[in-house]
Amino acid sequence: MPSRASIGHGLAKVLGIKLDAPERERDDVTRGESVFSIQTTDSFVEDQPTSVEWLSELVPTGDEVFAYIKSLFPFLSWIGFYNVQWLLGDLVAGITIGAVVVPQGMAYAKLAQLPVEFGLYSSFMGVLIYWFFATSKDITIGPVAVMSTVSGNVVLRAIDKFPQYKDEPWVIAQALAIIAGAVVLFIGLLRWGWIVEIIPLVSLAAFMTGSAINIAAGQIPTMMGIEGFSTRDATYLVIINTLKGLPNTKLDAAMGLTALAMLYIIRIGCGFAAKKNPSRQKMWFFISTLRTVFVILLYTMISWLVNMHHRKDPKFKILGTVPRGFQHAKVPTVNAEIIGSFVSDLPAAIIVLLIEHIAISKSFGRVNNYTINPSQEMVAIGVTNCVGPFLGGFAATGSFSRTAIKSKAGVRTPFAGVITACVVLLAIYALPAVFFYIPSSSLSAVIIHAVGDLITPPNTVYRFWRVSPWEVIIFFTGVIVTVFTTIETGIYTTIAFAFAIYLFRVLRTQGRFLGRVQVHSVIGDNIIGHDSKVVGDYGTFEQADKDKSLSPPYAKRLHSHGTNPEVNVASPHPGVFIYRFSEGFNYPNAGHTLEHLTAHIFANTRRTQTDSFARPGDRPWNDPGPKKGHVENLDLPTLKAVILDFSSVNNVDVTAVQQLIDVRNQLDRYTTPEVVDWHIACITNRWTKRALVSAGFGYPTERADGLHHRWQPIFSVAEIGGDSSAAAQAERAENEKEISALHRRRSTKQAGGNDGLDIDAIERGQAEPLPGKTSSSSNDSGSYDNTKVRPAGAASHSSGSSPRTPRRVAIHGLNRPLFHIDLTSALQSAIANVEARNQAASAPQHPQPHQQLDGPIIE
Repeated sequence: MPSRASIGHGLAKVLGIKLDAPERERDDVTRGESVFSIQTTDSFVEDQPTSVEWLSELVPTGDEVFAYIKSLFPFLSWIGFYNVQWLLGDLVAGITIGAVVVPQGMAYAKLAQLPVEFGLYSSFMGVLIYWFFATSKDITIGPVAVMSTVSGNVVLRAIDKFPQYKDEPWVIAQALAIIAGAVVLFIGLLRWGWIVEIIPLVSLAAFMTGSAINIAAGQIPTMMGIEGFSTRDATYLVIINTLKGLPNTKLDAAMGLTALAMLYIIRIGCGFAAKKNPSRQKMWFFISTLRTVFVILLYTMISWLVNMHHRKDPKFKILGTVPRGFQHAKVPTVNAEIIGSFVSDLPAAIIVLLIEHIAISKSFGRVNNYTINPSQEMVAIGVTNCVGPFLGGFAATGSFSRTAIKSKAGVRTPFAGVITACVVLLAIYALPAVFFYIPSSSLSAVIIHAVGDLITPPNTVYRFWRVSPWEVIIFFTGVIVTVFTTIETGIYTTIAFAFAIYLFRVLRTQGRFLGRVQVHSVIGDNIIGHDSKVVGDYGTFEQADKDKSLSPPYAKRLHSHGTNPEVNVASPHPGVFIYRFSEGFNYPNAGHTLEHLTAHIFANTRRTQTDSFARPGDRPWNDPGPKKGHVENLDLPTLKAVILDFSSVNNVDVTAVQQLIDVRNQLDRYTTPEVVDWHIACITNRWTKRALVSAGFGYPTERADGLHHRWQPIFSVAEIGGDSSAAAQAERAENEKEISALHRRRSTKQAGGNDGLDIDAIERGQAEPLPGKTSSSSNDSGSYDNTKVRPAGAASHSSGSSPRTPRRVAIHGLNRPLFHIDLTSALQSAIANVEARNQAASAPQHPQPHQQLDGPIIE
């Protein structure tokens, strides 16, 4: 039966695919000039990753499948350790949040254009379901101001298209929750939680601030009792119409403005009291937390006293009848007509569901020293929104204000959500009669007070400015667009603007040319080590022609990276350039960064052959040569080698590699008949190596005329297995434990001996090996002799016996001589071959040994 390799080679031949030459891959790189020897170092030939490996990485193993299923239910990892202390903390936090979520849930239902009971349904399902899937103990899922506003906008637009749903607006809101939740659940099950990282913090801040202004402006007319215009218009229009309607203010303003003032007075007063009495800080915190409940109950009582005899004609707007229990529990209606009514708003709804929840959970995770799984949080949001509508709920996600309260209340586990669910359930069945008299203006005051915390304070905006002025422009752009259009448009604008700036930075990024400078470490007035010792090379090259007064070819470089301008950064070596990529190397920035590379090289070198064209007409039109009467600067060096620092490059693509090939060919024509050596340093990805090898990098390029010098590969090696290795130290520690155990046995032994062990002889290293006792040590780099040794074997090393001889192994493969572990080894190899090439031109039969450089290359 033919092998898989032979079938592949046969198919490649039929299709005309030229496979890489295997002898090139397995070249032992020992043409007589190599300093590498198998007597001093173990050989290592690097294999390319294969397509089979790539496919195998995509197929999960049985253990990975089991771990995935287990990760869907995080509560299994902690529920078995639940204890009374955790329960007490969860009881306090759960009851506290339950008292807060009841009035807030009813208020947010009005934002969603739904009866207030739907806010209670959503609050109940959110806290009840979340704890099964939670990776955050602090987050509280339920109705939130922004998502409720988005849902309300969707409901109003859908009713305009389909008036038959005017009497049942919750049908639209529930369908939106199910579809958006299903999408989020799908993303979470695929473990694509990283997708939220495309939304930067400044976009989130702009979105929250703009939304808070939008919501507050829309609630002021209700709080003031002003009517006669739509509060769903653009924010600036709502503000203008509110100012115009101030003369029409009703008695609702008395119930709304005073409630809002009382909320802030209690909050400020409790904060001041907590500072004055730190010992009672917890008490003042709970009083401040329950201010919403207190205000709602107070104004409900006032409303009852005022309207108890005017139920049919109240003095100001009240909630009215609130049905008891789950009156709207049924299978939600989801069809193509309903989905078509909000499909254009679906992206905004999904973004709102995600960004607030993930941002809040991450933030509180950092504060409380735990990490959340964004993908699992998406599963929690998705399940909540898919199941909630069956009991009447609408779209729900994480709440900032309730999460902050829950964290400060001392919550211990996600199980606190079950306690909160019990409180909400009690409100659904026991308190609807009380809800009848709640003033609508007081609920609007609660909303305005809640969203006030979402506005980004000026100090935070100033910090944005200190970090990046562009971020402040994004922030104010998002806020202004939200105020003058809609929340959805503001979301899209900030994300698009931030991504455009990021893309511009990537597209226009430029790498850095590195040079050498002597660096010493100083303590006080003393230099550490030898005065002339070079401990590091760093620097940045700028184009030399920026300052015509500087002497070529290696003029003093401009220090745009902030180092002392008096430090003169020297060239690594005439004709050798070190180039570090700044922000990866992929198709968006490959062209620009390589243009920067070639422009700098052309400005600081000259052609190898100035008379390479026999006749003037042979020159290409875009290379006419020096002007008449102008003599080419022969002081400039010819190009010898380019060293690419791939430390910031994780992967490459076809576009980037092809452009690198084009630049290599361009520079080879520039240096004809010589060729440019391309050294690659600091590669950390096997697939990046494979891509570069397939393009002909990693191995010296043969000259077009067939002549070549005896190049000198320099390899980086590591010592393993020596007396100071980690494995040897571990062995000594193990043997010391054995000696201690033997001492304890000698001190406690009974009359009759010590089991035949001469402990003193063992300590001297003279005892026989223990039967069945082995010492085996290994590390990731290699293995050691796994032979039976006496328990004090390692100790004998320190008592005069010969130390363990280290073994050397190559770090990079011998078949990749131009791939290097760091810039120092790359530069050493480049200079060695430049010198060998120069010597080969004069006396090729007597190549001179290479001298080591003084120090490493750093930036």
